[in-house]
Amino acid sequence: MKKNPYELFQKECPELAARFNDLVEAQKALKVFDAKTKQLINIAIQTANRNPRGVQMHAMMAKNEGAAREEIVGAVVLNLHHSGLASVLECLPAAIDGLEGKF
Repeated sequence: MKKNPYELFQKECPELAARFNDLVEAQKALKVFDAKTKQLINIAIQTANRNPRGVQMHAMMAKNEGAAREEIVGAVVLNLHHSGLASVLECLPAAIDGLEGKF
């Protein structure tokens, strides 16, 4: 069974992980966007960074915040002209997996 890389990070680097979690919580507290929009932005950013695992995780969270399939897919394909087809093709399956709760 694959280990969850974030859980491994927390186990191996607990103090650093705790500080990182504080940063994440501070970002979540920003009132600029609602929770669903924040997750869709995160999907687009993770796609641009070619991080399928991040896309998958944020797609699952976006769905939990009420995002529709079209919104999640749209956040991935929005990168087509910025990051290229390779990023989209690498991350789109992960977005669908996250949307379907496969993690």
